[in-house]
Amino acid sequence: MDAVNRLGELERAIMDVLWEDPEPLTVRQVSGRLTDRDLAHTTVMTVLDRLAKKGFARRERDGRAWRYRAAESREAYVTELMLNALDQTGDRQAALARFVRSVSGAEARALRRALEALEALGAPESPESPGAPSPGLPESPGPSVSPEDARRG
Repeated sequence: MDAVNRLGELERAIMDVLWEDPEPLTVRQVSGRLTDRDLAHTTVMTVLDRLAKKGFARRERDGRAWRYRAAESREAYVTELMLNALDQTGDRQAALARFVRSVSGAEARALRRALEALEALGAPESPESPGAPSPGLPESPGPSVSPEDARRG
């Protein structure tokens, strides 16, 4: 998933099937799980082929059939969408502050735990320049946002 693309409605329905099953599935198995749709076998085959070419699905031969599985987790896909959305703003810090104001208390606690876990790992900033992303970590939104700043936006 090099470039983050939004999935179309049918692509999303098929990816939901792949995300829900840890085992690789045949086209027929995927079709059988799309019970709310009346789709031709060839339609599902075409969409799965396109998802594989786009990098959303992986496929492997099983005799004469292909078996498909999600290339990444649903959470990884959503993370890429969120990071892509952040890239669309001229002010990542302001966007993050506004986002934090819109989450529920449970979601805020989950974010806090994730940040604490990241800090516990000792994720240092890159030595080249303060604020530069550390290898393997998402880009920093900039200086820390205090609770007061977050409330003000």
